[in-house]
Amino acid sequence: MDHSHRNSHGPRSPIGLRTTVLLACTALAASALPALAQEALDTLPADTTMLDPVNIDLVGYGDDDANSIVAFGSSGGGRLSQEILDTPASVSVITAKEVQQRDAQTVEQVLDYTAGVTTDFYGSDDRFDYFKIRGFDAYTYRDGLPLGSPFGGVREEPFAFERIEVLKGADSTVYGVSDPGGTVNFVSKTPRRERFGEAYISGGSFDHAEVGFDFGDNITEDDTLSYRLTGKFQNADAEYDYSNDDETFIMGGITWRPSDATTMTLLYDYLDTDGTPGGGGHPIGSDFDRSFFLGEPDYNYNDVTRNTVTWMFDHDFGSGLTFSSRARYTDADKGFGYAYVYEPVDNGDTIADRYYFGNASSYDDFVIDAHLEYDTSFSTVDSRTLAGVQYNDYSGTNNAYYAPAPGIDWTNPIYSGGPDYAGPYASTNSKQKTTSLYLQQELTLADKLIGTIGLRNDWLDLEERNNLTGITTAGDYSEFTGRAGLIYKVTDEVSTYASYAQSVAPPTLGTEPERGEQFELGAKYAPLAFPAMFSASIYDLTKDNITVTNPATNLQETIGKSRVRGIDLEAKAELLNNLSFTAAYSYMMSDIVENGAGGNVGNQLAFVPNNVASLWVDYTLEGEGRRGDMTFGLGARYQSSYYFAEDNAIKSDPNITFDAAFTYQVAENTTFQVNATNLFDEKYVAYGGYGADWYNQGRAVYVTLRQAW
Repeated sequence: MDHSHRNSHGPRSPIGLRTTVLLACTALAASALPALAQEALDTLPADTTMLDPVNIDLVGYGDDDANSIVAFGSSGGGRLSQEILDTPASVSVITAKEVQQRDAQTVEQVLDYTAGVTTDFYGSDDRFDYFKIRGFDAYTYRDGLPLGSPFGGVREEPFAFERIEVLKGADSTVYGVSDPGGTVNFVSKTPRRERFGEAYISGGSFDHAEVGFDFGDNITEDDTLSYRLTGKFQNADAEYDYSNDDETFIMGGITWRPSDATTMTLLYDYLDTDGTPGGGGHPIGSDFDRSFFLGEPDYNYNDVTRNTVTWMFDHDFGSGLTFSSRARYTDADKGFGYAYVYEPVDNGDTIADRYYFGNASSYDDFVIDAHLEYDTSFSTVDSRTLAGVQYNDYSGTNNAYYAPAPGIDWTNPIYSGGPDYAGPYASTNSKQKTTSLYLQQELTLADKLIGTIGLRNDWLDLEERNNLTGITTAGDYSEFTGRAGLIYKVTDEVSTYASYAQSVAPPTLGTEPERGEQFELGAKYAPLAFPAMFSASIYDLTKDNITVTNPATNLQETIGKSRVRGIDLEAKAELLNNLSFTAAYSYMMSDIVENGAGGNVGNQLAFVPNNVASLWVDYTLEGEGRRGDMTFGLGARYQSSYYFAEDNAIKSDPNITFDAAFTYQVAENTTFQVNATNLFDEKYVAYGGYGADWYNQGRAVYVTLRQAW
C-alpha cells in the first residue's frame, strides 16, 4: 500500500506556474553547464599547468568502471545498450570505483548520492534494502533479469557488481513489470581478457572483520577462455547489542570466446548471510543509545542462503544482426524472527509493550531473455531494431508468525526468551509465470535527432494456495505498456530530450495491476575535454490502481491514484587528474489524488521528502619523494522532513549527515583506506510515532588495506 500525506505548508502554487518554473530551471541548467565548466577552468591560478584536452570516447559502457566514477554508456539492461547522452531518460551509474571510494557496504549506501533516490527511511530495520526512486518503490534487476521488489527480497552484495545502473521513471517496456518510480539494474562482474586482481582486509566499528578478493586471468594463451573469482568473508556485529552481521559470498565465472563474433559466460554465486533484523525499536519520544536493545537475544535472527547460476550468450551474425540471451536460475531460503517494541499509547510506566514477528520463506526462480538486434542505415537515417521474448517461472512458499511478547522494563531489561507459536497466521504457496514480448525501434536522423519507441506485452499467470484454508485462487492478466522518446543533439556534447513511458506492477490476486505513467523533459552535457556527465530533468509521474486495504472489510482493493512531480539535477566529473565530485539535487512534490480508503486525498506520500541533496568531493595530493599519493574525500547528504504515514500526522526532522574518506598509496599497487559514514554521529528518528521510534544509522569507521596486481 502506498502512503500519502497532506501538505502542511499552506496553499500550493498553481500547477501551471510550478511547471513553468521547473521547466525554466531545467533549461537554465542545461544552458549553464558548459559555461560553468569553462568558468571553473578560467578562474584557475595563473601558474596552474593545463593539460591537453582528453577527447573522451563516449561509446560503450563498462569500459572503465574500475578506474572512473564517470560512465558514458548504459547496458540497457542487457538489451539496447547506448550512450547516456543518447538515452531519452534519466540514467545514473554508480561505478565500481565510486563504490570503493565511499566503501559502500550496502545497496542503500551505494545509492545515497544518486539524484531522485531516497534511502534508509526505516532506520535500524536491517531486514531488507529500503529505497525509493522519485517517491515510489523501485524494482531491482540483475544483468537485465528481474529480481523483484527489494522489500521482502534479499539484500544484495555490492562487491559482486561492476556497476549499478539507475533508470528513473516508469519503463516496463525495457525491463518488464515494475513500479513507476524507476529501476535498479546490477551488472555482475564477469571475466576479462587480461590478468588482474585485488585482495583486501578490513576492520572497524562493531567488531567488523572482513577479507575479500577479486581476480582473474586467461586460461588459454589466445584469451579464448578466461576466468574470474570474487569473494568476501565477513564477521561482524551491528550497532545494537545482541547483534551479528556475518556474510559469506563467493562468485566464480568462466567466459568462452570461440571466435570474435561469439561470447558465452557462465557465472555461479553463493550468498550466505547470518544477521539480525534490527534493533527492535525504542519507546516513542525516548532518546536511548542506538546500542540499547529491547528485543530478545534468543529470538533475533535474519538468515539468507541463496545459490544463483547465470548464463550469458552473445553472437554477431554480421551485416548488423546480433543475438543476445541471458538466463538465470535461483534457489533461496530466507527467515527472520525478532521481538519489537509496539506501544502507541504512553501508559505512564516504564514497561515497553512488544510483539514477536517471524517469517520463513523459500523460492525457486528461472528467467530467460533472448532478443535480436538489427542495425542498418538508409541515407542519413540510422536504424536500430530490437525484438525479444522473456519467460519467468517463479514458485515460492511463505509462512508468517505473530504473537504478543512479554513487556520489558527499559530501566532494567530482563529478557524472557523466544515465542511458542501455535502456528503461522499466514501460509501460502505461490506460483507466477510471465511471458513477455517486446519491440524497440530507434531512428537517428543526420546524427542530430533520435526517435525511440518501445512496445511490450506481459502475460501473467498467477496461482496462490492458502495452506490454512486449503483454498487455491488463480488469475490471468495481459498487460500492455509503451514508451516513446525524442532526443535532439544540440552539439556532440549536449543533448535535450522528451519522453513518455508506462509501467505495470504485478498484482495481488483479486486486484488489478498497478499502472504508472511518466512525462519527462531533460538535458544532458558530456564535455569532450574531461570526463564528466551533467544532467537535468523535470517529470510528472502518476501511479494508478493503487492497492489499499478497505478498513470495513480488511480486504485489498485497487482504488486510488498518487502523483509525484519534480526535478532532478546531477553531476559527476573528474577534473585536472586530482579532483572529482558527485553532486545531486532533487525536488519532489507528492500528493494522493484519489484514495478509496478515504480521508487522505491531498496528503503527501510517506517517506518522500520535498528536497534531497548530496555532494561528494575527492581531492588527491600527489606524492613527493617517499610519500605516496593521499586522497581526501568528504560527502554531505541532506533531506528535508518527510511524513511517516498517509495521515500526515507525524514527520521526521530535516537532517544532514556527513561522510568522509582518506586513502594513502603505500606502494604502487598498495593502498591504505579509512572511511567514515555519518561522521558526526547525527541522530534522528528515521521512522516512528506509530508504536516505536527507529533511529537512523549511527557513525561507523572502517580501515582497509588493499593490494592490487
